Amino acid sequence: MTPPARILCAMITPFTPTGTLDLDGAQRLAGHLVAQGCDGLVLSGTTGESPTTTDAEKSSLISAVREAVGPRATIVAGVGTPDTAHTTRLAREAEKAGADALLATAPYFSRPPQDAIEAHFRTLADTTDLPVTLYDIPSRTGVRIEPDTLLRLAEHPRITAVKDCSYDFLAAQKIMARTGLAYYAGCDEHNLALYAVGAAGCVSTVANAAPAHVRAILDAFDAGDTAGAAHLQRRLTPLIEAMMANGLPGTVTAKALLAALGLPAGPVRPPLRPAARQTADGLRATHDELNEPA
Repeated sequence: MTPPARILCAMITPFTPTGTLDLDGAQRLAGHLVAQGCDGLVLSGTTGESPTTTDAEKSSLISAVREAVGPRATIVAGVGTPDTAHTTRLAREAEKAGADALLATAPYFSRPPQDAIEAHFRTLADTTDLPVTLYDIPSRTGVRIEPDTLLRLAEHPRITAVKDCSYDFLAAQKIMARTGLAYYAGCDEHNLALYAVGAAGCVSTVANAAPAHVRAILDAFDAGDTAGAAHLQRRLTPLIEAMMANGLPGTVTAKALLAALGLPAGPVRPPLRPAARQTADGLRATHDELNEPA
């Protein structure tokens, strides 16, 4: 199974000041991220505010970003919903709009049992010709995609990858050892650790603001400079903590930091609220420290 990319940014969805979809901003941001080292973009994931964007907006976003980046980056469309029928509709529309692959969470809130989760994903994979990445994030969905379920789903020819936010490092290694699934770190603090034991890359929220640095970590490891890769990962840690562990969703912190850097972002949609000025200033200071000479 060929992984779709190595450095995928979980891209925010830019909005205009009045809260409408900013397709021009999305194209500019996508172009910037690719130029800075991302070879993949995840659109309409949680960081992309998928719960508050319409199906039409999701399709328009894919088409606009596809036009902007062409073949330079893999586009992975988030299609996760708590409704199997809705998920399959989103998958068909994403394929029409130009996506290269799909990303789907376990159905959230209803907390279905494992056999129902497996059936949900098989229905999705049977609906599309695109490769499917399973997103294991029990802290958001309320339910785990259990390792035995992943082992069975790995037999499906279009289920090719996992975005892992389970915080179960042992299970991740077991699945990688027993399947051909391409594993992606979905939590930035695990990017290097999972890559070192065979992951295909990362799906990074922090890459919205520091794409070149996220790529440099894996580049150093690939070049055999494991000490250098570890140093770069440690240097990124303060920004990871500021963006992902301060009590705010990554969407909020990413948009605040992108706005401070003069990149397309715009407001978040309710029920999310913008970061306070003090938080935005702290994010910018942490970002600037990352880019100071070592």
